[in-house]
Amino acid sequence: MQVDSENRPLIGISSCLLGEQVRYDGGHKQHSYICKTLGDYFDFRSFCPEMAIGLGVPRETIRLVDVEGDIECQATKNPEQNYTQALTDIAEQQLDWCKDLTGYILKKGSPSCGMERVKVYHLSPNGGAHTTHHGVGIFAKALMQQLPYLPIEEEGRLGDAVIRENFISRVLVYQRWRDLDAEGMTLSQLMAFHASLKYTLYSHDQHRTRALGQALAKVKAADFSAFQQHYLHELMAILTIKATRKNHVNVLQHIQGYLKSYLSSADKQELQDSIQQYHQGMLPLIVPITLMRHYFRVYPNDYISQSSYLYPHPRELMLLNRI
Repeated sequence: MQVDSENRPLIGISSCLLGEQVRYDGGHKQHSYICKTLGDYFDFRSFCPEMAIGLGVPRETIRLVDVEGDIECQATKNPEQNYTQALTDIAEQQLDWCKDLTGYILKKGSPSCGMERVKVYHLSPNGGAHTTHHGVGIFAKALMQQLPYLPIEEEGRLGDAVIRENFISRVLVYQRWRDLDAEGMTLSQLMAFHASLKYTLYSHDQHRTRALGQALAKVKAADFSAFQQHYLHELMAILTIKATRKNHVNVLQHIQGYLKSYLSSADKQELQDSIQQYHQGMLPLIVPITLMRHYFRVYPNDYISQSSYLYPHPRELMLLNRI
């Protein structure tokens, strides 16, 4: 899947990750992979909720505090300065432009932007405190509640190859959905869209993908509008599930069936060996994928040519190269 240079995915991002000096100490947290690699394929729109609610640079640090079971965002030294509502409100005020996004990258660990495992302070009456790491940043929480289908990830988690691939795949699929929806999606277009993604979805969850396909096959034109929301919900839920090696092997073996009438015994064995070695963790996924790309160039198949599985994202990102 190639990224259209004239219609690049627009990604919201915490300002500090692009090198903007908006942190409490006047610094930044510029992320080289985001800026130098993803920046070649995505456009970014930066936003800092702490600056947006009027906190300057430099500023007192803020933190999440458990207040009788409710998680609030307070100034570290002056707890009477409570920013919980302000950060919630500022998220709601960004909905107009956030609806144009196809993804969002947040700063990990931030009491405003962290999407998980943010430090929470539990204060005791005697002045002591203990911490846990089960919090969600106030802005991030509101953003995820208001835009439940938007692919959202933390920059820290992008260091994990599986999570990185999953996020980028979700962004690109969501972009395709939004483009199709903007043009006035028809039932036949949704069926073609689903067919192109079927093997990709199978690599994430075979049972839910099969159920979604069966539901789509039963939809009548009169019910299509209501079904679109259900489809989008299931689509993004399936893609959020990490693809597994076992599921990839099942998909590869299924696709291999389209070549059985064309390949020599030696070529079939070579392809099967590459799939088996991938299954055993001896080869990266890109090896059997590359073999299949070659064979389908020699022996084209209309159905496979419409599938995104063999070309899920730009090759230069090298997301299939991990063992």
